[in-house]
Amino acid sequence: WLKTEDSQPYLTLIHRGSSLDFQSFSCTMSPTDFSKFDLTYYTKSALAGGICCGLTHGAVCPVDVVKTRIQLDPVKYNSGMVGGFRTVIAEEGVAALSTGLGATAVGYFIQGWFKFGGVEFFKIQAVKAMGEKKAWDSRTSIYLGAAAGAEFIADVFLCPLEACRIRSVSDPTYASSLPGVAARLIKEEGVVRGFYSGFGPILFKQIPYTMAKFAVQGRVAEAIYDSMGSSAAQCGAVTNTGVSLSSGVVAGVVSAIISHPADTLLSKVNKAGAGGDGSIPSRMMNITKETGVVKLCTQGLGARCVMIGTLTALQFGIFDTVMRSLGAEKYHFHAPA
Repeated sequence: WLKTEDSQPYLTLIHRGSSLDFQSFSCTMSPTDFSKFDLTYYTKSALAGGICCGLTHGAVCPVDVVKTRIQLDPVKYNSGMVGGFRTVIAEEGVAALSTGLGATAVGYFIQGWFKFGGVEFFKIQAVKAMGEKKAWDSRTSIYLGAAAGAEFIADVFLCPLEACRIRSVSDPTYASSLPGVAARLIKEEGVVRGFYSGFGPILFKQIPYTMAKFAVQGRVAEAIYDSMGSSAAQCGAVTNTGVSLSSGVVAGVVSAIISHPADTLLSKVNKAGAGGDGSIPSRMMNITKETGVVKLCTQGLGARCVMIGTLTALQFGIFDTVMRSLGAEKYHFHAPA
């Protein structure tokens, strides 16, 4: 017998003199026992997702503050990322770099809960419905569909907190706390305009971002394992974490570029008075005309690629680590034996 590190046999030697192509065997596995993917598993996935997103978005809050300032006031913040940091610190002090930290940490914990937990749920349900062979052949479509569905649900909960964060960053004197920002937004603009003005842009930003994030990470990780002639089940925790981090960097940069125009639009539409006083779609159109399509696609892009590339890599690494600490492993697509 040849055995994986969890001591489960995956290949029997039938003839002593057989010549074997180990790489051809590494991509096929026994049928999955889906009974382990129960409510407890999905709760662990959601918790790991909340932790990885809350921690990473909170950690890059200073970068997000500067990136948002560049998007909202490109004339003032026109000297790049480093210059933006210097301007904020010189005018407002180091503490200004933590503006919106509470809204960021809470909002993205909730978003990560529904996003990572939702992707696992939708992905596994699709595999169960289709069968593992067909799911293997359609894995990219499953990644895309699962990510889109999970992200839509997550954004319903994220949007109010993102509105509070952006208002805090664009106007540091607006209120002194997250509850204070939320209360003033409701009082002055109402729930829909105050909390959900950016719902269209956030969907336009987050859904393509998340679709690219999970699909690219999944396929890049698969390519890395193939290049090693191995699979996630046959590798140890350190190797799997390294693969998650490496594939996460690639996925983060690709998804950042795809979703950046909507990210810029979201930052601007949540700024007080931006785009006039009409409906949300008309305000978005006005902002696009005023800013220009090229600037929507490029303002703050470098900073966002650095931030999202780092953030996405850490998210996948932390997610896998937390899942293992909880005694679970996420589902990996594989060609059934």
